[in-house]
Amino acid sequence: MKKIIRKGRLRAFSLLLGLCIMLFSNCQTIPSTAKAVHDFDVDRYLGTWYEIARIDFKYEKDLSYTTATYSKNEDGSIAVLNRGYNKVKDEWKEAEGKAKFVDKTDEAKLKVSFFGPFYAGYNVVALDAEYKYALVAGKNLDYLWILSREKEIPESVKQNYLNVARGIGYDVSRLLWIKQQ
Repeated sequence: MKKIIRKGRLRAFSLLLGLCIMLFSNCQTIPSTAKAVHDFDVDRYLGTWYEIARIDFKYEKDLSYTTATYSKNEDGSIAVLNRGYNKVKDEWKEAEGKAKFVDKTDEAKLKVSFFGPFYAGYNVVALDAEYKYALVAGKNLDYLWILSREKEIPESVKQNYLNVARGIGYDVSRLLWIKQQ
C-alpha cells in the first residue's frame, strides 16, 4: 500500500513539475535574439496597418487583403481587430483580440490574445520614425509580420526589414507576400 501511495505522489509531483515547465516555457514572448523597440509611443501605433508579408500559419491560412487595426480599451489594453479575405471560402474573416504590455508601456513588447486567457508574443522589433512601417516578431522564429500604413512599402524599407529579420534568425524565404491591391 505504501508503494502505491509513494508512486502516486511521485506521479503527481512529476505531473506538477511538467506543468510548471510547460507554463514557464510558454511565458517567452520574444525570440532570444530579438529586442523590442524602446521609446515606443502606443498612441502613434494605433490605427490600421496593412499586412505586407507574414510567415504563414493556420489562423491566417488563405487570407489576403489582411489588416490589423489597433485602438485603446478603457482599461489601458489594446483592442485588436484582424481582418482578411479568404479566397478559398470567398468570405471575409475577422478576429477580435486584446493586447497588453509585457513590461513597460514604452517598450513594444506585448502579448496578444484572441482566445481568452491564452496569450502569444507580439513584439515590434523595427519601426520607422514616422510610424509608417513595422517589423513584428512573434514569440519564436515561426511568427513574423511586415506591416505598413500603406498597401505597399518602398524597396529600401523591405530590404532593411528583411536584413533585421535575418539578423534575428528568421528564414525570410518563408515569408508570404500578401496581396493588398
